[in-house]
Amino acid sequence: MTRVLAVSAGLSSPSSTRLLTDRLADAARARLGAGADVDVVELRPLAHALADHLLTGFPDAELEAVLDQVREADALIMVTPVFSASFSGLFKTFVDVLEPGLLLGKPVLIGATAGTSRHSLVLDHALRPLFAYLRAVVVPTGVFAATEDFGDHGLDQRIERAAGELVDLLGGRRSLHVVRDEFADPTPFADRLRGLST
Repeated sequence: MTRVLAVSAGLSSPSSTRLLTDRLADAARARLGAGADVDVVELRPLAHALADHLLTGFPDAELEAVLDQVREADALIMVTPVFSASFSGLFKTFVDVLEPGLLLGKPVLIGATAGTSRHSLVLDHALRPLFAYLRAVVVPTGVFAATEDFGDHGLDQRIERAAGELVDLLGGRRSLHVVRDEFADPTPFADRLRGLST
């Protein structure tokens, strides 16, 4: 089964960020068909857990479950509101707690919302470089939605195109994002000591 996780970093409830996330998730679900599992996660309820994780290095049970969803997802949809011409602090905090290599080769559809279209370049000057650094495979079409874009046919077209690109990437890149757990099969300490004595 194909798994897609859509992450919304909206701060208000309801939020335009969640609305865009839902629409992107719905478009991906429609293209993938019945055999797909497309879930949506909001980061707002996890804000305290994310801060605690940054300070202690340990996630609580709810945050760990979301991190497991990221780990198991074949692709991600990541959507943030724009603050001070970049992604939100909540969004970046979530990205900061992802284990190194987790997004390697994983297809990611990026999206952003703001009150004005003047922030539309955030996709290319902030989000795309962030996920390139994490070695994810970012779909060519990012989706930005200003307040006036909701209800516009142009937004619908961008959503459909981006969802199609994500599904196309899923067709050939499922095996690239497997992360090897270096602690899954440890060498017993006694064996290490034996190796020193020879």
